Amino acid sequence: MMGAGASAEEGTQAISGDRLAEGATVAEPEAVEAALRGVYDPEIPVNIYDLGLIYRCEVDDNGDADIDMTLTAPACPVAGEMPQQVADAVAGVEGIGLVTVTLTWSPPWRPDMMSEDAKLALDLF
Repeated sequence: MMGAGASAEEGTQAISGDRLAEGATVAEPEAVEAALRGVYDPEIPVNIYDLGLIYRCEVDDNGDADIDMTLTAPACPVAGEMPQQVADAVAGVEGIGLVTVTLTWSPPWRPDMMSEDAKLALDLF
């Protein structure tokens, strides 16, 4: 994992968690969304989900989660740490097994990707 302040390259992955036991109950999508809403960019007082940094989040029948995310900029001070924070947060959800977070820069993040709640919190109206 890269240190704080390092820029992260396209395709950088963070992995957390362990596979669920056979027959285990898989988490509902709302539980994963709640975990994502608990992760914040330290420079912006809005969670990463509402910032629009999560491009894809899929949980398979075995409880394994694949997440594609971006950051506000490649040189973001937490570029080397944020994907692992996301993987760890989602892996902490009961009913989630192995979590793989992949960093992507395509498409580049834009402020219009934020939710209405995020825009309100940042006074962007």
